[in-house]
Amino acid sequence: MHAWPASDVPALPGQGRDLRIHDTATGGPVTLDPGPVARIYVCGITPYDATHIGHAATYNAFDLVQRVWLDNKRQVHYVQNVTDVDDPLLERAQRDGVDWAVLAERETALFREDMTALRMLPPRHYIGAVEAIPGIVPLVERLRQLGAAYELEGDIYFSVESDPHFGEVSHLDAAAMRMLSAERGGDPDRPGKKNPLDPMLWMAAREGEPSWDGGSLGRGRPGWHIECVAIALDHLGMGFDVQGGGSDLVFPHHEMGASHAQVLTGEFPMAKAYVHAGMVALNGEKMSKSKGNLVFVSQLRREGVDPAAIRLALLAHHYRSDWEWTDQVLRDAVTRLDHWRAAVSRPDGPPADALVEEIRDALADDLNAPAALAAVDRWVVRQEETGGTDTGAPGVVSRAVDALLGVAL
Repeated sequence: MHAWPASDVPALPGQGRDLRIHDTATGGPVTLDPGPVARIYVCGITPYDATHIGHAATYNAFDLVQRVWLDNKRQVHYVQNVTDVDDPLLERAQRDGVDWAVLAERETALFREDMTALRMLPPRHYIGAVEAIPGIVPLVERLRQLGAAYELEGDIYFSVESDPHFGEVSHLDAAAMRMLSAERGGDPDRPGKKNPLDPMLWMAAREGEPSWDGGSLGRGRPGWHIECVAIALDHLGMGFDVQGGGSDLVFPHHEMGASHAQVLTGEFPMAKAYVHAGMVALNGEKMSKSKGNLVFVSQLRREGVDPAAIRLALLAHHYRSDWEWTDQVLRDAVTRLDHWRAAVSRPDGPPADALVEEIRDALADDLNAPAALAAVDRWVVRQEETGGTDTGAPGVVSRAVDALLGVAL
């Protein structure tokens, strides 16, 4: 599967910063020191509907991570998956009377268009669940050999008790885990499981549903968590720098994935930092496909909204915060974009070197994009009120906003 095209990232004078970021597993900030090649895995979409603002906010957060690393002269090895076969996708395809594979390809293509318009840097490897199946099957077979997986009516489950570190990503109690498992694709009430929390690794073929050769597992399709584990281990290996996604993935997805990988390899941890973006609400409820309360990036674009304004609306909120999308949020972003573009179009302005350092400092401090935006606002106000004589300053600001915030002025 191919990703989307990359936009150029201008090189800036001076030195970038090491990234200090909140780690869900430890509950506090960690300073990442990834070496010359930073490794990041971000969980991708299940493509049964278009990209909504909640998706965009998540991918914007991890785009900022990449930009901080690139500014600090590091290469970035970014991997993202597409869950292009899963129950929600099959259910939507059946509801709409379309082939599930056609639906998945159509919505994945639209996602690529949205990511391109928003100037999100693409992953080096963009891998679909279906194309990952040849690598998934041996991992499930290996877990069986290790005694960490068992069969139940043809399906294969992972035993969470096989990982002594299980629970160290989310730090939830058993009751909370069971509740979230039921809400987020698990089956804690299925009779015969060794532990209600045990997640499915391989689903035996069901009539009328797609299935693949699973070798000794029989025909079927992979579970959700093992999909990401197979892709991450294949392309990044253990101990990569950041495992990213929305906060709704902390449990069960990232907890289970970590346990799968740790049992398979005997190494700990799977990732050095587990980083999660907050949820975006609409009309008082978390924006989600299941609730249908969505604002789509593609629809905003069709209505003529500048993607740079959409991106500024996302950047106005700290990535870990839960916030609500409103018409006013978008209006504020459009106004800000107009002011910024007017400022950098002038022939001169106040010196901008200090502004570049302010943006760097803000983003290095747990991706504090609102502080970075406020710093640019202050420079724009100074230019509007007092002017300046530095003919190079508008260009410096434009390049810094592009390189570090992903906004083209």
